[in-house]
Amino acid sequence: MESINESDFSRIDLNLLVVLLVMYQVRSVTQAANRLYLGQPAVSAALKRLREMFNDPLFVRTSQGMAPTPRAEKLVQQFAPLMQGLHRAIFTPEHFDPASDSRSFTIGMSDWVEHWLMPELVAELSACAPHITIKVVVTDPWQAVPLMEQQQADLAVTVGNETSRDLTRENIACAGFSSLWDYRQIPCNGPLTLDTFLRYEHVLVSYRGASESALDNELQQRGRARRVRYVTPNFSALPLLLRRLPLFATVPQGLVHSWCELYGLQAAPVPVNMPDYTLSLLWHNARHEDPASRWLRATVRECITSKLAAQSARVTRPG
Repeated sequence: MESINESDFSRIDLNLLVVLLVMYQVRSVTQAANRLYLGQPAVSAALKRLREMFNDPLFVRTSQGMAPTPRAEKLVQQFAPLMQGLHRAIFTPEHFDPASDSRSFTIGMSDWVEHWLMPELVAELSACAPHITIKVVVTDPWQAVPLMEQQQADLAVTVGNETSRDLTRENIACAGFSSLWDYRQIPCNGPLTLDTFLRYEHVLVSYRGASESALDNELQQRGRARRVRYVTPNFSALPLLLRRLPLFATVPQGLVHSWCELYGLQAAPVPVNMPDYTLSLLWHNARHEDPASRWLRATVRECITSKLAAQSARVTRPG
C-alpha cells in the first residue's frame, strides 16, 4: 500500500466530488442543484472550485447541456466506484450471519472449562455456523485480564472478578466443587466424611504453583490439614492419577458428571465448606458492539447456562 500524505486531503472537500458526479449524470447546473437540494449559486461555486482543483473546465456549455471534458470523464471513472464504496462503508449497517459468514474467533479459558464447555459448543457451532473456526488459548484467571486488555482473544471464559476500565465482565452463574476418587483405590461408596477425606493424600490444581488453597484455609480453621501429594496447573491428568493411586481431587462441579462416566470415578460434596466460584465472560470494550462478537458472546452464554441447568437437574433429580 502506498503511503498517504494526509495534508493533501486538507485541501479537498468531498462534497465537491459529489457535485462532480451529479453534474456528470444530469449535465445541468439547475438539475444538479435540484438533485442536491442546493441553490444554483452554490452548485456554480462548487463547479468553480472543481475547475481550479483539477485545472480543467470539466464541463462546457453546449446546445445539449453541460458536456464533460475528457478530464471529467476520466475523473468520474476513477471516483464513481470509490464513492460507491465509501457510501457502503458509511451507510450500510454492519451485519454478521453465522450461517454463511466465515470468521475465526479466539477464546481464552482454562483446561477444565475447555473440557466442560467446548464439546457441546463446537457441536452446536458445526450445526448453526459451519464456517466459524474456534481457537482456544489457555488462560487462567490471572492471565485473563492482560490477555483481553491486549485484545489477544475475542472472549475469555473465566472465574474471578478482576477487570479493568477497558474490559467488561459479565457474571453468568455461580457453581461449587466436588471431591472425586476411584473406588478401587479408596473403598468409600457412602457419604464422604472428613476423616476419610484426610486419611488419604490429595492432588491439587494451582495455576501459580501454590501448595494450599481455600480448602486448606478452611481445614486450618478446624485445626486439621491434608497431605497434598501432587500439584499441577492442569486438570487433565487428574482422572488418570486417581485411577492409579489412592488420591482425592477436589474439582469444579462441571467436571464431575463426565469424569464419573468416562473414568468410573466416585463423587461427593466436599466435606468442608468451600466458596463457590463465579463463571464469567470477559471481553474488550472495543468489541462490545461488534455484531460477530455479540453473536459469539450470546452463543457461549447460552451454552454455559444450558449446561449449568442440565448439571443442576442431575444433582436434584431423585434417585
